Amino acid sequence: MKKYILTIVSLVLLLSACDFSDINPESDLTYNGFWDTEEAARAAHIGIYAKYRTYARTFWSMGEVRSDIWGGLTTETPNDIELINNDISKTKVYFNNWGNLYGLLHNVNDFITNASKITFKNENEKNHLLAQIYGIRAHIYYTMLRAWGDVPITTEPLIDTNVEKLKKPRSPKAEVMQQVKADIAKSLELFGEDNSLWLNKNIYWSKAATLALKGDVYLWSGKVLGGGQADFQEAKNALQSISGFELVDYENLWGEKNENNKEFIFAFDYQQDQAGNFYSMFTGRIVDFNGLFDENGISAKDKSLLGDGSSVITGGASRFGPTDKILSLLDDKNDNRKNTFIRLYNDNKGHTPFTPEDPSYRTSVLNKFLGTIYDDGQRKDFNNIPLYRYADVLLMLAEAKNNLNEDPSAEINAVRERAYGDNFVQYKFTKGSQADNQKAILDERLKEFVGEGKRWWDLVRAGDGIVFKEVTSLKESEAYKIYYSISEGMIANDSELTQTEGYN
Repeated sequence: MKKYILTIVSLVLLLSACDFSDINPESDLTYNGFWDTEEAARAAHIGIYAKYRTYARTFWSMGEVRSDIWGGLTTETPNDIELINNDISKTKVYFNNWGNLYGLLHNVNDFITNASKITFKNENEKNHLLAQIYGIRAHIYYTMLRAWGDVPITTEPLIDTNVEKLKKPRSPKAEVMQQVKADIAKSLELFGEDNSLWLNKNIYWSKAATLALKGDVYLWSGKVLGGGQADFQEAKNALQSISGFELVDYENLWGEKNENNKEFIFAFDYQQDQAGNFYSMFTGRIVDFNGLFDENGISAKDKSLLGDGSSVITGGASRFGPTDKILSLLDDKNDNRKNTFIRLYNDNKGHTPFTPEDPSYRTSVLNKFLGTIYDDGQRKDFNNIPLYRYADVLLMLAEAKNNLNEDPSAEINAVRERAYGDNFVQYKFTKGSQADNQKAILDERLKEFVGEGKRWWDLVRAGDGIVFKEVTSLKESEAYKIYYSISEGMIANDSELTQTEGYN
């Protein structure tokens, strides 16, 4: 079992955020002498991670649901069908009230404002804590930028009691990106030469996490916001400077026992008696799986199915089904990532290779984050979920190099060699045109990061109308839907706000 490390959570779980007019403008942390001691700052730091973790599903949903991965068969009523179909309008609003992210930003801003004033016994430790939180704020604003484009910017805790003064207009995308880059720069400044992991754990933000985020951000800035070659070079430099991480074998990558692996750069931490992750949505109920078989004809009840002495039978819910497209792409028996999904059929005749629209096919279980069988015989979802891992760094570096018209082969092949093992030689990548390289990188990222909230962002960042070619539910004439709408209620409550461009 994991050790319980989040001991003082309630101190910072103060706000359930919505639009600015509904946020309680007083910081309970700021008052009552809370920010007087180093111990209080450390408690607030731990609490921010507990709250940050509650947004992991939001980050995943924003980064993946709208892509070409989900929308296939499930055994229960599927979730988010309208979002999968990109059915978005002024009246169909997703992640309302800015996804409640301003509540998290309040806690982050409160920490940055007040912890910096406290004297620590070791000032280097204070700098490390502040560097972490600046990195997290950059990630929050970067997520909001990609989701809504123009968003209000606030970098101060909400301590004013006059709600009217809290209202802010949406800042242009360029200004939001400027804020993101400024927070990244401040994070790196405070980390300095310190490449260590806080408490030697990848569940805390680190310099490597900020550098991975910087690569991500500058790729977006260069492609989507027109920063071009200068931004691509910044991305390349940041990604190349990450050290201390490596690719590990897949059997040493997933599951609770492998959470301190050398590939995870930053991961959301889940623990029994605190919080479980949301990946039970990709499994299913015993009653639905009892009579099903995998593609080789092995019963879902057979304890040899997964190789860990357990069956696929689980108490979860089948709410998201993979598309035929992703199942076909991952159907190469030489690719270790084929096991990303366990395909289930209503007969034991065997169904290899995968055939789209096979009438015997019922659904698939996401094997990547399947959870762990505990002593009570129940499968539970306490495995940590990575936000950045080293494979992501390599493939973003390949993307940066390709955008600079350099050869991305080394990075692509590093990931492929891990995926294909002894069969790698027949899959070795050789540089082609920039368009061919880009397609190869996108396909590699698609196979590598299923379930990790990357694909939608990847397709939008690719530019050149690629998102409209790959996601059939989104038309090029509806390009404004790249960014989410905001609700009429938010606009009614805050006269400074305007609707996202295109929805009027």
